[in-house]
Amino acid sequence: MDQQVNRNSTTLLDVKASSTENQTSPVNCFFDYKHVGGAIFRLVAISILSCLGCIALAIYNPRQFAFSWLFAFVFFLTICIGSLFWILVHHGIDVEWSVVVRRQMENIASLFPTLAFFFIPLIFVAPLLWNWMTLPHGSNHVLVEKSVYLNLPFFWMRAAFYFLFFSIASFLLRKLSVAQDLTGNTKYTVIARKVTFASLPFFGVCLTFAAVDWLMGLDFKWVSTMWGVYIFAGSALSSLCVLLLIITALRSLGYFKGIITERHYALIGQLMTAFTVFWAYIGFDQYMLIWYANIPEETTYFLRRNTESWCIMNIILVLGHFVVPFLLLLFRNPKKRPAYLCGVACWILLMHLLDIYIIVLPMMHPKGFCPSFLDLLSLIAIGTALAAVFLKHLGDVPLWPLRDPRLKDSIHISV
Repeated sequence: MDQQVNRNSTTLLDVKASSTENQTSPVNCFFDYKHVGGAIFRLVAISILSCLGCIALAIYNPRQFAFSWLFAFVFFLTICIGSLFWILVHHGIDVEWSVVVRRQMENIASLFPTLAFFFIPLIFVAPLLWNWMTLPHGSNHVLVEKSVYLNLPFFWMRAAFYFLFFSIASFLLRKLSVAQDLTGNTKYTVIARKVTFASLPFFGVCLTFAAVDWLMGLDFKWVSTMWGVYIFAGSALSSLCVLLLIITALRSLGYFKGIITERHYALIGQLMTAFTVFWAYIGFDQYMLIWYANIPEETTYFLRRNTESWCIMNIILVLGHFVVPFLLLLFRNPKKRPAYLCGVACWILLMHLLDIYIIVLPMMHPKGFCPSFLDLLSLIAIGTALAAVFLKHLGDVPLWPLRDPRLKDSIHISV
C-alpha cells in the first residue's frame, strides 16, 4: 500500500508538471485497488473452479464442451478485436475525442495473450468442432478442392499467427502510449501512427481469416464473402458497449472528473447508433444475396438456422440487435445520459452473445435450441479470468494518457 501511495504521489507531481503543457489538471489518474478489495483473487478462484467444472463435464460430454467453449471464447475474442480496431482508428485518422478513453481500449486489447491461453482447450477438441479434420483424404470433393487451405499444419500456423499479430500490435500500441506518459515526447504519437498503418492490413486479414477458420469452418462446405465484415460489425459494436460500461463504472468511483463529460457519451452513443445500423446492413445484405443466388453451398447456413426454435431465436436477434437499440439510440438527448446508454449497452451485449450463440451452437443441435450448463460455465470461466487480468492492468498505468498532445482538445471536445 505504501508503494502504491508513493507511486501515486510521484505520478501526480508529473501530472502537475505536464498540466502546464496541456492546460489540464487531471487528478486521481491511477486506479486504487481498494475499490475492488480482493475481487481479483475471487475472480481468479471462480475462474479456476469454473475451468475445473468444465473439465469434469467435458469428460462426460466432450462435444458439448467443445461447442460451448468455442462460443464463449469467440464472444470475448470479438470484444478484444473490436477494442484493437478502435485503437487503430484513433491513431490512423488522428481522432481527438477518444484520447481520454484510449487507455481503457488498450487495457481490453492487452487481453489477447490471456485469450491465447484459453484457445488451448480448443486444440484438444478440434476434431469435434471442425469435422473436415476427421475426413479421410479424398473422401469429399469439396474438401479436396479446399485442401490447400484446409489442412492441419496450415490451420494451426494461421491460428498462431493471428494471436501473435493481435498480441504484438496491442502490446506495442499500449507500450508507446504508456511511454508517452513518462516523457510527453510527441515522437510516440508518430511512432504509434506508423505502427497503426503497418498493422491495418494484417488486422483485416487476421480478423477475416480467423472468422473463416473458426466459425465458417464449422461447416466447411458453406461459403460467404461477407462473413468477415459481419463478424467485424459485431466486434466493433460490442467493444464500444464494454468501453462505455468500464468508463461509467470508473466515473462512479470518482475517476475521470472533468475528463470525460456528456459530450464523450454523446459521441460514443452516435457510434453505437452507426454500428447498430451497420451490423443490420451487413446482416441483411448477406442474407439477401444468399437468398437471391440460391446456391446450395451458401443457403445451408440459413436453412439450418431458420428451422424449429432457431428460427424464433433469429427473429429475436433481428429485433433485439437492430430494431430495439436503433429506436433507443435514435434521439440525441438520451445519448448524453450515462445510465441510459449503459442500459442500452448491456442489451446490445446480450444480443451479441445471442448472435455468437446462433452462429456456433446450431452446428451441434440442428433440431433446435438445446441449452447446456456448459454454455454458462464456459462464459464464467473465461470471463472471470479476463476480468481479473483487466483489473490488474487497470492499476498498472494511468487511467488515461496523461501527456498526449491532443489531451486538452479531447477533454474540451464539442459535438
